[in-house]
Amino acid sequence: MSFLTPSQIRTAQAIVNLFETGHVLGDYGQVTVLEGDPGRLTYGRSQTTLGSGKLVDLLRQYAGNPGAQFGASIGDWLPALAAAGAALDTDLRLHNLLRACADDPVMRETQDRFFDEHFWQPAARAAGKLGIVSALGTAVVYDSFVHGSWARIRAATDAQAGTVAQAGEQAWIEAYVRVRRQWLATHSIAILRGTVYRMDAFRRLMDLGQWGLPLPLVVRGAEISMTTLNGTPPGCYDGPAPGSRVLSVQAPLQRGLDVRRVQLALSDLGADIKADGVFGGASTRCVKDAQRARGLPATGVADIAFIGALLG
Repeated sequence: MSFLTPSQIRTAQAIVNLFETGHVLGDYGQVTVLEGDPGRLTYGRSQTTLGSGKLVDLLRQYAGNPGAQFGASIGDWLPALAAAGAALDTDLRLHNLLRACADDPVMRETQDRFFDEHFWQPAARAAGKLGIVSALGTAVVYDSFVHGSWARIRAATDAQAGTVAQAGEQAWIEAYVRVRRQWLATHSIAILRGTVYRMDAFRRLMDLGQWGLPLPLVVRGAEISMTTLNGTPPGCYDGPAPGSRVLSVQAPLQRGLDVRRVQLALSDLGADIKADGVFGGASTRCVKDAQRARGLPATGVADIAFIGALLG
C-alpha cells in the first residue's frame, strides 16, 4: 500500500530520472555505454541495463506489442541481445534503432509500465514493509532499487543505526544515506565512486526538511514542478512526417521525426551517424556519401525524391 499522493510518486521518480539521464521526465531514447560500468549498454527513461538482463526483458515486451512501430526490427535483435555479446556495446545500428524507438508512444508506454513494475512497485513495497512512509524516504529506497545494492546497504545501516522501528524513519534514512555515500565513495568501481552526488542531493533535501517532496523542488540544478512534470520528454519527435520537407543544414538546425528516420536509414546502410533527429554536419556528410553511392550529385541536401528512395 502506498502512502504517497500521485504528485509525490511522480516527484520521487523524477529525482531518480534526473540522476539517471539528467532530465526530469527521463530520456526514453538515451543510450549510454560507460567504461567500467558492469551494466554495459544502458537504455531508456531510467537506464535499464544489458548486463542485468532487464534491457532484453523491456525490449521483448515492446516487440511483443502488435502496435509497436519498430517491433519487427527490435525482434530481429532479440537473439543477439539475449546472448549479450560485447559487440552490442558499440553497435551503432542497434543504438540508433533504440533512439528511434523513443519516438513511438508504444515504447514510452512500455518503459513507463516496465520501470513501474520492476523498480517503483518493489521499492514502494520494501519501503512500506519497513515502515518508511515519507515521500523522500521512499525516493531514497527507489533510487537504490534502480542504482543497485539496496539489500546490502539496508543491512549495513541496520547494523550501524538499528532498524527503522528502532531508530525512527527520518533518522534511519539519514543514516542510510550516510552509509550508502561512504560505500559509493570507496567502491572499487570508479564509475560508482562518481555517483555520490545522488546521496548529496538527498542530503540537501533532508537538510531543507523536504520530506514530503513539496513542489517546486530544485534537484541538481533542475526544477521539478507541475510544469516540468507535465512537459514533453526530451528527444522524442512526433513530426514532421518523413518526406514532407527537404532536409539540409539551416539556422536553426532542422529537428524532427523525419530527420531521425533519414539518419536511421543511413545508419542501416553503414553510415557513421548518431540518429539524434538533428540535421547537422554529420547528416550532410552521410547524405553526400549516400548520394555518391547512387550516382547522384553529392549536394548533402536530402530532397523529397532522395528521402523517398532512401526510406523505400
